[in-house]
Amino acid sequence: GNTIRAFVAFIPADRCQNYVARDLREMPLDRMVDLSGNQLRRFPVHVCSFQELVKLYLSDNRLNSLPPELGQLQNLQILALDFNNFKALPQVVCTLKQLCILYLGNNKLCDLPMELSLLQNLRTLWVEANYLTKLPEVVCELSLLKTLHAGSNALRLLPGQLQRLRELRTIWLSGNLLTDFPPVLLHMPFLEVIDVDRNSIRYFPSLAHLSSLKLVIYDHNPCRNAPKVAKGVRRVGRWAEETPEPDPRKARRYALAREESQEAQLPALPPPLLPTNS
Repeated sequence: GNTIRAFVAFIPADRCQNYVARDLREMPLDRMVDLSGNQLRRFPVHVCSFQELVKLYLSDNRLNSLPPELGQLQNLQILALDFNNFKALPQVVCTLKQLCILYLGNNKLCDLPMELSLLQNLRTLWVEANYLTKLPEVVCELSLLKTLHAGSNALRLLPGQLQRLRELRTIWLSGNLLTDFPPVLLHMPFLEVIDVDRNSIRYFPSLAHLSSLKLVIYDHNPCRNAPKVAKGVRRVGRWAEETPEPDPRKARRYALAREESQEAQLPALPPPLLPTNS
């Protein structure tokens, strides 16, 4: 538990691997192994002998690969690989067909493999703070997905196929490069939470027809209007509550005129800064 992790923090990296291996000799009673924050460069293969394991936390290490033996953990439901050094998702992860929650945030991923579509039990996917310039279309094949965290990437648009995800309830897109509100979201009335905070959206269309919507976060955008929403829906952003919002037709004309003016007068922007990993 916490005591073990505290001791490990003081062990040199070259000895840490052996220490963790000695500590994990038997299958934990709670069917969970937490090796987070242990400076691991290699996954301890003997953990794969715990075939009844349900939860495996490998967050905040130095991993960039996983052994094929991981595929023996066919009962795994939660896998945390966030805050590591993965440049590509290891194919073996796509063989863990009972996974419900997959944490991949804060890595160096530019894409996701098509084999991810094999994870048809996946309900929650975290891919925030990676190097994604577009949302991988394979995400649209995860038919039971309920929550998608894709913030702090370099996304400029979303694929139209996203509307296939009829179970999706929450989508987090803060800190991307969106200049328009993603049109596909207007065709997803089952969404309950939409977060587009910290983007570059200048105009918001009406969201009043999204009958399941409960919360929309749109703060820190250069917009001239707040999205219209149905009664009872909470908005977080400018003009969200008491302050009257400007006429949306004028706001849209202003946004379009400003965009054309900036494109005509300003020099090209430098490439966006992508998330970095230490």
